[in-house]
Amino acid sequence: MAGGVGSRFWPMSTEERPKQFIDVLGTGRSLLQLTVERFGQMVPAENVWVVTNAKYADIVGEQLPDMPRGNILCEPCRRNTAPCIAYVSWRIKSKDPKANIVVTPSDHIVTNVQEFQRVISECMAFTADSDAIVTLGMRPSRPETGYGYIQADLSSPSLRNKGIFRVDSFREKPDLQTAEQYIKKNNYFWNAGIFIWNVSTIVNAFRVYQPRMAKIFEALLPVYGMPEEQQIINEQFPKCENISVDYAIMEKAEEIFVCPADFGWSDLGTWGSLLTQSKRDLYGNALIGENISLFESRGCIVHTTQEKKVVIQGLDGYIVAENDDTLLICKLSEEQRIKQFSDAG
Repeated sequence: MAGGVGSRFWPMSTEERPKQFIDVLGTGRSLLQLTVERFGQMVPAENVWVVTNAKYADIVGEQLPDMPRGNILCEPCRRNTAPCIAYVSWRIKSKDPKANIVVTPSDHIVTNVQEFQRVISECMAFTADSDAIVTLGMRPSRPETGYGYIQADLSSPSLRNKGIFRVDSFREKPDLQTAEQYIKKNNYFWNAGIFIWNVSTIVNAFRVYQPRMAKIFEALLPVYGMPEEQQIINEQFPKCENISVDYAIMEKAEEIFVCPADFGWSDLGTWGSLLTQSKRDLYGNALIGENISLFESRGCIVHTTQEKKVVIQGLDGYIVAENDDTLLICKLSEEQRIKQFSDAG
């Protein structure tokens, strides 16, 4: 899923080039490219599908040249994750009625790729010949208020995989006090928004719990892969309800399981989260770029990758980021106001 606006990493990310398409980590690869690479040994390029906004289709094609251009599905408008997932599910079903599917956001990071691949492989084996829906639950390391949570029933593991458990409930993003209570228990996990299911399972779930949306995509079976597909999608897709897959399917379906996992996951929603996930020096500074020198500074995130020499002295808890002709210097504690700064610029 690569259609979000993702402009929180301004000035690097903008609505014209959201964060999934930029090199946030200073690796020379965008978050989208890193996401696809994680599946490189598991999924051939022709089985990778990207759903994105129509205006980002060319960027996706540039960044993923090995993927068939026909595997880039273009949403004419934003309708949240349920229509996005419904569209690609019916599209894949038209090509392979027995497909096993992993759905993942394109703008997350994973630091332990080998463990990620192990978990995904086990979950795919679990869903291949069953009507189970599996979601990944990240083991929480702090009382995070920016993530939704999954409450698992750890008392009875699945008979087919002792590391997979039934979901008791999904919980909205909590306040700090509630998040602290979750952390004290061992059966609450961060909801990473990564889902595994076979195509028949998810299509049937839409038919049961979102019948109007299912009818839209079911009716398009004769045109999938045909030249007129995009035109008809442009006409029909806006008729879908604007709803997340969590509300549309996950909170209603019965065969919902969670696989607790720990592979160094973050959704990189803020500069602060990037600081947490990055390698830091003795003073807690994270430096992303080749020519950066910090003096008498601590707890800063500096992202300057365009070969300028950067020298900073005396900052405590700041963001310093540049992109082309724009430089941002902002307190980490005030980063929620970055959109105001960008709008003012």
